[in-house]
Amino acid sequence: MQNTIANKVPTTFSRTNPFPAKVLKNQNLNGAGSKKETRHIELSLKGSDLSYVPGDCLGIYPQNDPELVASLLEEMKWDPETAVTISKQGETLPLREALTTHFEITLLTKKMIQQAAEFTDNEELKQLSSEDHINELKEYINGRDLLDLLRDFGPWKASAQEIVSLLRKMPPRLYSIASSLSANPEEVHLTIGAVRYSAHGRERKGVCSVQCAERLPEGETLPVFIQVNKHFNLPDSPEKDIIMVGPGTGIAPFRSFIQERSVTEATGKSWLFFGDQHSATDFLYQDEFEAYLKEGGLTRLDTAFSRDSEQKVYVQHKMLENSKELFAWLENGAYFYVCGDKQNMAKDVHSALIDVIEKEGKMTRENAEAYLSAMQEQGRYQRDVY
Repeated sequence: MQNTIANKVPTTFSRTNPFPAKVLKNQNLNGAGSKKETRHIELSLKGSDLSYVPGDCLGIYPQNDPELVASLLEEMKWDPETAVTISKQGETLPLREALTTHFEITLLTKKMIQQAAEFTDNEELKQLSSEDHINELKEYINGRDLLDLLRDFGPWKASAQEIVSLLRKMPPRLYSIASSLSANPEEVHLTIGAVRYSAHGRERKGVCSVQCAERLPEGETLPVFIQVNKHFNLPDSPEKDIIMVGPGTGIAPFRSFIQERSVTEATGKSWLFFGDQHSATDFLYQDEFEAYLKEGGLTRLDTAFSRDSEQKVYVQHKMLENSKELFAWLENGAYFYVCGDKQNMAKDVHSALIDVIEKEGKMTRENAEAYLSAMQEQGRYQRDVY
């Protein structure tokens, strides 16, 4: 009998072929009584051959909430085991599984609503999807999902297949990596805030964040891939100083930065601005950062807890309080990083930074803006905002 050795083709894990990473740890970072729930998740990359550098992101393919899927099936009286086609190649899945793992069901698009209008005699939907009512349509889409659409505009003359044909494929969610590979070989850590809110008479949940908070026990696996982030990196030289502004979950990449600089014994100074609601319950990674401060892995730590005083204090206020020293660091070639909320925080930090440069550099507003633009061109002002 002839012995044949199968040629083992090495598997490359990527966005199109995610790695099933095992959950090693999943804990809530917030204390009892906090209005927030922030999960610290540690995943194993053992056997994946995946690597990353501080600043990179982890992509996760999430699953929809089983309760939401059950409500859809019930609303439409669909058989969960009906096979539906999910791709142009003709691949099929049972309906429940397709709605859970394959399709985006929590967001609506203009195109989807216009196509859905063909499957109902509902005049209101026909009107809403017409080009004359574009603003009302935008307003309707905001904060609503597939279940709202199906409940609001029935009765439907469409099969399950026709409805799922309107849906987009579930996109991966990207999160800033909160660990350094040098400090945690074969592991990747994340800092994820669970998104929960009420809108249009229903409780809503972030697809990925609430899966991580509620349905991701240790030992479970999560399909992941590394997304390189070329625009958010540590300086090439370990001698350069860094200033990091990361309130809330914006702290994630800076935990990675500090771990990396500590392990590699970088000689540059580091200054972290962190903020959240309450010091007692929302000071994420407090013990770690205070230990780095003692050991010298972190030079300065300034915190702003907005609900701990009558006047709300945010990270930008702490920057202004320390404007003289902040500008001295910039003049000395420090790199400035911001991570977090694009809507408000990043704008306020940007504006405060220009204030600091204008005041301490004794410049006009215009010159202060030009100074910051020059920093940006040199890669010394980097933002990772969402």
